[in-house]
Amino acid sequence: MADLHLYDIIMRPVVTEHSTRLVEGKNQYVFEVHRDATKPQIKTAVETIFDKKVVKVNTMIMPAKRGLRGRRAYWRSKEWKKAIVTLSPGDKIDLFEV
Repeated sequence: MADLHLYDIIMRPVVTEHSTRLVEGKNQYVFEVHRDATKPQIKTAVETIFDKKVVKVNTMIMPAKRGLRGRRAYWRSKEWKKAIVTLSPGDKIDLFEV
């Protein structure tokens, strides 16, 4: 288990059309998290930083994206870890209210 500080676990919120629909419909919030962070660490970090009750945490590794210029391939982005955090009913994170 990696020894990470709470504020090193959550790197940034992911705000896309799909994540906005998750917030509105299912009370789920999407974050980019540290690659070595575990589900219990992510849960503790969200509960501590935002002072909300977390019900469930789903994580996934988003693959690197490759681009082409002519015949040459290059990497447009690196792999990163995404966490979808489900909050208890009635809780909201104001950070996503844009």
